[in-house]
Amino acid sequence: MANIFRSRIRASLADENLQSALDANAERRIRVRKDAFASLSDPQALRERAHSVRADVVEHLDFYLEQFTTHVQENGMVVHHAVDADQAINVVLEIALQHGAKLIAKSKTMVSEEIGLNHALEKRGLEVIETDLGEYIVQLRGEPPSHIITPAVHLRRQDVGRLFQEKLGLPYTEDISIMTNAARRTLRQVFLNADIGISGVNFGVAHTGTLCVVTNEGNGRMVTTVPRVHIALMGIERMVPTMDDLALMLTLLPRSATGQKLSVYTSLLNSPRRSEDPDGPQERHIILVDNGRRDVQASGLREILYCIRCGACLNACPVFREIGGHAYVNHLGKSSPYPGPIGSVVSPALFGQLEYGHLARASSLCGACREACPVDIDLPKLLLRVRTGIQSNQAGSNSKPNTPLPLAVGLNLFTLAASSPWRFVVAQRLAGLFGSLATLFSKGDPWLRLPDFSGWGYSKDFPRPAARTFRNRYLKQAQSLQDAKDQAASPGMTQAVRSEIIGTGSIRTRKGIGDFATELKALGGNFISCELDGVLQNILEILRVRGIDQLMVWEASFLPAGLIEQLTDAGILISHPTAETLETSSLVRAGLTGASAGIADTGSLLLLGGPGRPLTASLLPELHIALLWEKDVFDNLSQILQREDVKQAPAVVLISGPSRTADIEMALTIGVHGPGELHVICIKNG
Repeated sequence: MANIFRSRIRASLADENLQSALDANAERRIRVRKDAFASLSDPQALRERAHSVRADVVEHLDFYLEQFTTHVQENGMVVHHAVDADQAINVVLEIALQHGAKLIAKSKTMVSEEIGLNHALEKRGLEVIETDLGEYIVQLRGEPPSHIITPAVHLRRQDVGRLFQEKLGLPYTEDISIMTNAARRTLRQVFLNADIGISGVNFGVAHTGTLCVVTNEGNGRMVTTVPRVHIALMGIERMVPTMDDLALMLTLLPRSATGQKLSVYTSLLNSPRRSEDPDGPQERHIILVDNGRRDVQASGLREILYCIRCGACLNACPVFREIGGHAYVNHLGKSSPYPGPIGSVVSPALFGQLEYGHLARASSLCGACREACPVDIDLPKLLLRVRTGIQSNQAGSNSKPNTPLPLAVGLNLFTLAASSPWRFVVAQRLAGLFGSLATLFSKGDPWLRLPDFSGWGYSKDFPRPAARTFRNRYLKQAQSLQDAKDQAASPGMTQAVRSEIIGTGSIRTRKGIGDFATELKALGGNFISCELDGVLQNILEILRVRGIDQLMVWEASFLPAGLIEQLTDAGILISHPTAETLETSSLVRAGLTGASAGIADTGSLLLLGGPGRPLTASLLPELHIALLWEKDVFDNLSQILQREDVKQAPAVVLISGPSRTADIEMALTIGVHGPGELHVICIKNG
């Protein structure tokens, strides 16, 4: 077991291309995450609140599962419960058999990796195509993903160029935009021809039965909108109680995963297509997968179920940055579906200590993973528990500690001292006194040498014990903080100074259309402000510059009065997409929609699906024009998600800029499966 794992580590360390790719990924991800969190007034308070929400869900899992299931069924979706991987696979196969399916389009879902879905479906003669660009690349290479968020992080553009030359017949190129466009053309036909679309679920809302799916490329929207059947795979723990809790998670997830305030597309799926809806699947199935999660809930590793799969801990981990995801293997050399710090706990918890317990030793326990975690999971604590043999109650799991004898002796001595307050204080003071004396006589040399085999001494010094107890230092710091608060509460203290002293940040001011425009432009969108009578000319100018004379549009009742007639009179061909005309609609280069709201915080648009409002008009074309009334711009996401029409529409999408990817060498490329241009015409209040 150890030899295979260590050989993978040595191979990773010797791979110069891999080292370069991992460094570039970590550096960019850490930087953009830091910038994204800087826009929050109190991110730690949000992390703590998110931790409490996830803890509540895991603690009362049965209650929330029952509530969620009830509302999902009331909304017209079909619910399946799968105890293990085999049951989940069989449910998918049964649905495929019922519909005579041959082609399945998949968007990214870690649960499918966990249960080995692709391989099982292919064995039964089904063609399964990954549609996320990174997942598509590793599928063509016959590899598992190397990262939760960036599956092809281990590859360089030259690797992808040679791959597309071999598999797609594309002339060799190192131009990432050309490679992305080639994948777009190939996968567009997959979306249009697929019998079934399979997706994951980022969050399920128990109170409403809503499925939330986030994506940047648009493939998540495609597989949940275009095929006639949609199957969603969801771990039973991936719930939030309310829409307000969802707003909290969506504030943290994209910032942690990709450094965005909100992902390009946030889809809220409430039901299948209804009788008057122009698009959407005829059936939505959700498979609630246990696969060991209830055992983990009853174990000392239950906190790992709080994870929202953002991948931030991978980017922060110094070990992952050196070895990459493919080095995390079991004793037979099989890659763990979940790499990095989170995988070093999830994999032993779900699949057994004997299989994956050794992964917990691929950690420096530096705490960077906990600092990066948006829901404040204490990963170092959980890693230590895996190391000492604490795991879920799975049959066949090793319950014996896997701690080396010298370390076990040392830990027992520490436990003896630490289990009694007075013994710990005495031990710390004696250690501090010994450290001071050793420093005095060492004349600057390391004050304590341990044997070379321990790893201490020849490469690093043993840390010097603290001279004062933590309690003494804490009480002094707490007193200083209280003095500052007392000063802030004194009469005559200004609010600005009071905020600075207490550390609550600046006073929040109401945001407006200017903030919306700024955020939209930062995302690569185009913002146009005009009076109502200027809308037509702005649309015509956008189309004229690009040589476009056809528009896919919403029905007239959801657009300014008389606009469609005016466009027709100007020589623009108008089409209304439906589920039956998607093949021809996909050839139309521009789409025109309304927008029910805008979000100033993030520069996002709210589009509601339903009769007369085909969401494919904002998805299939290469260019999307949205009409937004200035009065419909709100401050933040939470205000939007509380709206009743958001809960009642069959499907809802929040759009934040044009579609994008950074799956090849972290190079940002605009326009993947969704539009490459987004133009928002904001109509001034009349």
